[in-house]
Amino acid sequence: MAGLATYRRKRDFSKTGEPAGRKSRRQERFFIVQKHDASRLHYDFRLAIGGVLVSWAVTKGPSLDPSDKRLAVRTEDHPLDYAGFEGTIPEGQYGGGTVMLWDRGAFEAEGDPAEGVEAGRLKLVLHGERLKGGFALVRMRPRKGETRENWLLIKEKDEAVDRRRNLGRIDESVASGRSMAEISKEQPAARFRKGGKTGQKAGRPPACAGPQLATLVEDTPEGEGWLFETKFDGYRMLAACDGTAVRCHTRSGADWTDRFGPIAEALAELGLSESLLDGEVVVADAKGRSDFGALQRALKADPARLSYFVFDALRLDGEDLTGLPLRERKARLDEALEGVKRPLRLAAWIEGDGARAAAAACRQGQEGIVAKRADAPYRSRRTRDWLKIKCVKRQEFVVGGWSRSNRSRPFSSLLLGLHEPDGLHYAGRVGTGYDEAQLESLSKKLKRLSRKTPPFASLPSGIRRGARWVTPELVAEVRYSELTRDGLVRHAVFEGLREDKAAEEVGPERPAPPESKTKGEGEDDMVEIAGVTLSHPERVLFASMGVTKRALAEYFEAVAEAMLPQLQGRPVSLVRCPDGSRKECFFQKHAGPSLPEAIGRVSIAEKNGGRKDYLLIESTAALVGCAQIGALELHLWGSRRDRIERPDRLVLDLDPGEGVGFAAVRRAAVELAGILREAGLESAPLLTGGKGLHLVVALERRQDWPALAGFAKAFAGRMAELDPARFVATLSKARRDGRIFIDHFRNQRGATAICPFSPRAREGAPVAVPVSWSELEGIERANAFSLKAVRDDLAARQRAWRGIPGRQRLTAAGAARIGLALEEG
Repeated sequence: MAGLATYRRKRDFSKTGEPAGRKSRRQERFFIVQKHDASRLHYDFRLAIGGVLVSWAVTKGPSLDPSDKRLAVRTEDHPLDYAGFEGTIPEGQYGGGTVMLWDRGAFEAEGDPAEGVEAGRLKLVLHGERLKGGFALVRMRPRKGETRENWLLIKEKDEAVDRRRNLGRIDESVASGRSMAEISKEQPAARFRKGGKTGQKAGRPPACAGPQLATLVEDTPEGEGWLFETKFDGYRMLAACDGTAVRCHTRSGADWTDRFGPIAEALAELGLSESLLDGEVVVADAKGRSDFGALQRALKADPARLSYFVFDALRLDGEDLTGLPLRERKARLDEALEGVKRPLRLAAWIEGDGARAAAAACRQGQEGIVAKRADAPYRSRRTRDWLKIKCVKRQEFVVGGWSRSNRSRPFSSLLLGLHEPDGLHYAGRVGTGYDEAQLESLSKKLKRLSRKTPPFASLPSGIRRGARWVTPELVAEVRYSELTRDGLVRHAVFEGLREDKAAEEVGPERPAPPESKTKGEGEDDMVEIAGVTLSHPERVLFASMGVTKRALAEYFEAVAEAMLPQLQGRPVSLVRCPDGSRKECFFQKHAGPSLPEAIGRVSIAEKNGGRKDYLLIESTAALVGCAQIGALELHLWGSRRDRIERPDRLVLDLDPGEGVGFAAVRRAAVELAGILREAGLESAPLLTGGKGLHLVVALERRQDWPALAGFAKAFAGRMAELDPARFVATLSKARRDGRIFIDHFRNQRGATAICPFSPRAREGAPVAVPVSWSELEGIERANAFSLKAVRDDLAARQRAWRGIPGRQRLTAAGAARIGLALEEG
């Protein structure tokens, strides 16, 4: 990196409170964003790389919308100490104006970040309090005579995308909670120093990475190499410590140092240097069991009752421990926290019989146990290295409404929901477990979030009567006896509100399938489905839904009878994402040497006169083979192998531009289908699983490719000509805003269209599905069907296109009836 000479040259440290700093040898990776009201408001994005903060000024601020490409101008490197700066730079000094710590957290980089800066391309994953997920920083090619270094900051497409959220409205410091106006009037907020030993330094705590999360399973793991701990019912907390400087973060990254005050004081007393601890904040009942309700009451009225059970260390004395085996991390932790007293506690663990440990925990009334692989490193994500086994059925639910009470209570029960890919699904109600204070507090929150319409995607009959709806922002922890077959809670008891979890992240918590038996020492787990051996069956392909390779293979096996008639004889192209939909994906249309045997091949002439082998998927085994190679999407040719030059289907893709809702696409589909009907062609609607829908017409094989492509182009052009405010027929994206693009290009030789029943490589694992014209009226999104929904509704999906003619004749007379000419070919 360039060093700090330029930074120091621009500042007079006798007049500004900014740190002079020096280049550090510390190599931790963290980022900060500072909101800076200088000559013009902007946001300073800084990455800790090579002992300095490599910096960019983002003129409009970061965005969670991948379509926003934000200009980021490279500025001088800053010292690492600048990460703690919040205050006002005096007028007349370089950068004069108010500076707020707007975001902070850890980051991961693809490759060496220093090399990425030099190369002009950085791919990052941010674990901030406001910025989360993948981002790219890309250097732009300089114009002639341009001296400044311009980059673009771009949000990657992942589960953290939020196109509606305006980050520019956020005016609250992540460090002090103050607004820009308050910072400009006051002195900088002091660091947490309370309770430090004499002579201890108040340093800068290391940045918090995300916590490792456990996978829910039904049975304890067998075999050696597992450690077992009590599963606590509290708030997960990562504690970042450096001397007397302490920060306490929840699992979502929120800074709760003030709320966990006694724990922060006790950690400050330890004087740990550059350390990051992981554990759970709990309150124990009279029998020593963690009690979430008691924890909530203690946070409000008696924080001295809080205890922090520490079970892992990501960093100690400046050393990164995440790559070490758990057993070694625990040994280091025991040494560092030897002799600690309440509120700090070392979490106990045992090694041996997991089933016996689980039984003992359940007898004692504990929530359950957590099993952890003794030799595994620490990974900041959900893995199968940590498994949770519950004694009590307990889960978070989103509050979507409430029912009125006939008594004096403010409400009778809360209406619960869980997020699925196709919306918020009703999950029952909870009417017991509240004390008077909770009833009053909840009533105020419910009134504040009141709305007129239900937030649920669907509701059982009778629920609407007497219900009142709220914007789904509250998360309730609920204990229950069981879930019905319809996914509704029975005998539910309210335990409290979870303030550490975002409502949009709360979905069904289903036990993961048991791990497959290994074939031999050192071999990967394998399973066999439809005669195809799957390697790495538990590899997650759709992270937001937890869909594994095994689950995708089982889906393909289940829908094969519906999907194979669509595929039979047609060349197929695949979208392959071997490491999952969030990682690198690629399009494959030609056969390669490493494909499963069940995937067939067909030789087709190329434009250059040569021949290439294309793919055929004509059996259940071939479909399962697609799952084995990480093929998440299947795209079809419009002709079959026996007469490749004679297409047998017409596909018109209705692709909405920005600002066009699905209701407009629906109306357009009905209108265009009516015009096709005038030409003697009945079309069938296909939800694409993306934003739009396809009109599919089955044809007799009379026209060649140029004739069909010519008709499709003429049809799209005619519609755009008749209603230019609604339709466009050209590829130009600049003309698509507010209009529907009638994509006719799928009717050319070699072009493909998504196969019915194929998943899409998108968040939520949506599926392209056939629907009937009568069903289409009630569908609100093109991605309304998930993998599970298709399996559950497969018979109806197979019936959806019944009544649509299987082979129709496209004629010159029919084309003429809608004002078009048809070239016979």
